[in-house]
Amino acid sequence: MRYFSIPLIVALSLLSACESTYYNAMEKVGFHKRDILVDRIEDVQDVQKDSKEQFYNALEELKTITQFDGGELEDNYNRLKTAFEDSEETAQTISDRIGKVESVAEHLFKEWRQELTQYTNQGLRRDSEYKLKATEKQYKKLLTAMRLAEKRIDPVLNTLRDHVLYLKHNLNARAIKSIKTELNSVKIDISRLVEAMEKSINESDQFISQLKQA
Repeated sequence: MRYFSIPLIVALSLLSACESTYYNAMEKVGFHKRDILVDRIEDVQDVQKDSKEQFYNALEELKTITQFDGGELEDNYNRLKTAFEDSEETAQTISDRIGKVESVAEHLFKEWRQELTQYTNQGLRRDSEYKLKATEKQYKKLLTAMRLAEKRIDPVLNTLRDHVLYLKHNLNARAIKSIKTELNSVKIDISRLVEAMEKSINESDQFISQLKQA
C-alpha cells in the first residue's frame, strides 16, 4: 500500500481547488473546459513541432563534429552543447504541457459524467453518454501517443548528453572517431522519436476534430 504524507495530500487538494477555480472563472467569460483542452493540445503540438527541428539540429551538429577536418573544434562543440541544452529544455516543456492537457481533460470528463444525471430526457442523456464514451476513447489514444512520443525523447537526450560530456573532456580526433561509430544509432533514435511525435500530432488533430463535433 502506498502512503502519502499529510502535507502532500493538502498540497494536492489545494492544487485541485486552484485548478477548479481557474476553470470556473474561465467559464464565466465564455471559455469552457473543452476550449481550454483544445488550446492545450495545440500547445503540445506546437512544442512537438519545434522539438523535431531542435533534435534534427542537434544531430546535424553531431554529424558536423564527426566530419571535422581542421578549424576551431571548440566552436563545433559549443554549438552541439547548445543544441543539446535546447532539446533538453524543450523536452521538459513537452512533459509540462502534456500534464496540463491531462488536468483539464480530467475535469472536463468528470463534469460531463456528473451532468448526465441531470437529464430528464433519456434520449438526450443516452446520446450525450455515447458521445462522452467516444470522446474518452479517442482521448486515451491521444494521451497514449503523447506519452509514447515523450518516452522516445529520453534515449536521444541520454545519448546526446553522453557525447557532450565525453567531448567536454576529450575534445580531440580520437574522441571524434569514437563518437562517429555511434552516429547511426543516434539517427535511428531520432527517427523513431520524430515518427512518434508525428503520430501524436496526427492523433491530436483527430481528437480536436471529434471534440468539436461532440
